[in-house]
Amino acid sequence: MGIAETWETDGFVVLPGYLSAEELAPAQAELGKMFPSAEGFHDGSDPRRARFLDDEFNGIDGFPFASTELSLLAVHPKIVGLAETLLGEDLRIYSAESWAKYTGAADYDQDLHRDYLNHTIVVPSSTFRQVEMFVYLVDVPEALGPPHLVPATQLPATPNWFPRFGDSESDFVANGDNSALYDAEVSAAGPAGTVVAFGLDTFHRGTAMAQPGGARYTMHLNYRPAAAEWAQRHAWAERSHEPAWYRFVGRATPHQLALFGFPPPGHSFWTPEALAGTALRYPELDLSPWA
Repeated sequence: MGIAETWETDGFVVLPGYLSAEELAPAQAELGKMFPSAEGFHDGSDPRRARFLDDEFNGIDGFPFASTELSLLAVHPKIVGLAETLLGEDLRIYSAESWAKYTGAADYDQDLHRDYLNHTIVVPSSTFRQVEMFVYLVDVPEALGPPHLVPATQLPATPNWFPRFGDSESDFVANGDNSALYDAEVSAAGPAGTVVAFGLDTFHRGTAMAQPGGARYTMHLNYRPAAAEWAQRHAWAERSHEPAWYRFVGRATPHQLALFGFPPPGHSFWTPEALAGTALRYPELDLSPWA
């Protein structure tokens, strides 16, 4: 089956090496701006080490990234093209995070779950689908905790979390023996450049890291149709006065900026006054496409 057909049938698609070594290299070269190396973390020589301890989510950096190359990779033409293949055109990127994990830093083994509770104010939709993507910046073999996903499981909106053996009073957590779901898991282990795309209704989980001295670097990207205003995680305007944002905008294309809601060329927003003001705010941006 093709990419779109697999996505429709299974609820996810794993694309090993979807981004080439050449496409990854600029972002890989700047990972040190954001995260300790495996050696720096495990030998304690990187003073940033303490930040990544205890909680699995402590290793997340939000967009715009300190690495401009990583920010640009989040809206790389091949990534955007994949999102358009799965969702259609006129899209928005509604969240982008980079994530570093280190063996022994925290417990990364998760229960199976869906992500919709913090990706939409309603529920997953078959007509306005959203896509989540994991992008591997390094090789992620089984020992470095790749995500596991469950193909095409149709379950009600609640419960949302399925421990192997649940015993909870919450309506959102399943009770009893849920091991059959774990038996159906598919590992998304793959080389650097792998992209894993999945829907809000797809059960998945992070897995434990076991490789001694290991480090794992990924991006988590989220795209939606522009019309799906109920699908949201971040307001980009609140981050648009960060130095990293200005560096990104100065190098981005009109199509890449439109993914964040930047008015495209030809939009009625672009009056002479708006162009003049934008030129002052973003002196590194070539405004000729909008003019």
